Amino acid sequence: MTPNLTDNGRIQAVDALRGFAVMGIILLHNIEHFNFYSFPATTGALQALDNTIWDFLFFTFSGKAYAIFALLFGFTFYLQSRSSSRRGEDFKNRYMWRLVLLLLFGFINASFFPGEILVLYAILGFVLVPVRHVSNKALFITLTILMLQPVEWGKVVYAALNPAANPEQTIYSLVDVYPQLGGSDFIEMVKVNFVTGQLASLNWAWCYGRVFQTCALFMLGLLLGRKGLFSSADDEALARSRRFWTRVVCLALPSALLMYFAKQFIYTQISNSFMLASVETVLNSWYNLAFMLAMTGAFLLLFWTFNGAVLRILAPYGRMSLTDYITQSIMGSFLYYGYGLALHTVCGHTYSFLVGVAMLLVQMAFAHWWFRHYRRGPLETIWHHLTWLGTKR
Repeated sequence: MTPNLTDNGRIQAVDALRGFAVMGIILLHNIEHFNFYSFPATTGALQALDNTIWDFLFFTFSGKAYAIFALLFGFTFYLQSRSSSRRGEDFKNRYMWRLVLLLLFGFINASFFPGEILVLYAILGFVLVPVRHVSNKALFITLTILMLQPVEWGKVVYAALNPAANPEQTIYSLVDVYPQLGGSDFIEMVKVNFVTGQLASLNWAWCYGRVFQTCALFMLGLLLGRKGLFSSADDEALARSRRFWTRVVCLALPSALLMYFAKQFIYTQISNSFMLASVETVLNSWYNLAFMLAMTGAFLLLFWTFNGAVLRILAPYGRMSLTDYITQSIMGSFLYYGYGLALHTVCGHTYSFLVGVAMLLVQMAFAHWWFRHYRRGPLETIWHHLTWLGTKR
């Protein structure tokens, strides 16, 4: 029987999976210079290594790490709702207040990093309120419709009917914040990140299908929680979870490989740029979904098969994902932006990757030390106490 729970009743495999997702995010953010795409010129072997690291990390984590994060966001909602229900309480109002608090955390993060996702999650998280009591069938139908990207298909039809139309979809761009990211004025950097950077991030999420995909993944996490498919609480639950995720891997992995090659061919057949943008959004979101499900299944199966050996090292890191995410933004902005060390001028992808590994190791070491003394991460403790303000929890 595999270890399923930590000392305080958390699901260790899920914490480790969340830690894996945050690991992917921190490595990607570093080689992107936290959305400040300014890099020194490199040549020869270092340039080849830079390109290899960039391609590998984007292939492995881009669109997948955030998808795992969104999936587990929905699963966490399920756990919290179930816990409240067992006490005879409705979690709805506390959850909505919790999202308001997450929005405030997102505003803090947005001041340092123009590509942050907490604001988006806080806004889209409300989608779980109206579906929290619907049947599993209705929930599955709803998330499937969202995952199909209906707005993008509407754009495809519009483009087919109006071939000459090519409306501008990008109203705000991260390029608009580059002068302040590279400048030395910290206050100006915060101001432009908080307003223009966040508008650009939300605009990007809408244009590239992240809004519908994220809502669908929230609901999928809720559905998987209801069905107990992250559980290994006993031998029967473990066997059921293993069967499910084995089937997922066997289906999702070949689907991802098929879409990886098929979508490139499909793109070459579309000459209308507006239509092409929507088709790319749809197929990339499906490809990332399939790849993410295969990665998730493989991770969980490895965790359960080897009793959490090696992979459990990520569990403490995953338990303080909010703290990890915000502190990496603060550290990253200081390291790469002009007001701080301005490493964007000297660190190509390889050196930035090494900086990311160092940052990851520091955060992981801190997490392991912290949980030897405390039950929740630093920001998680604040979030918890404010969520349950007025109660003894």
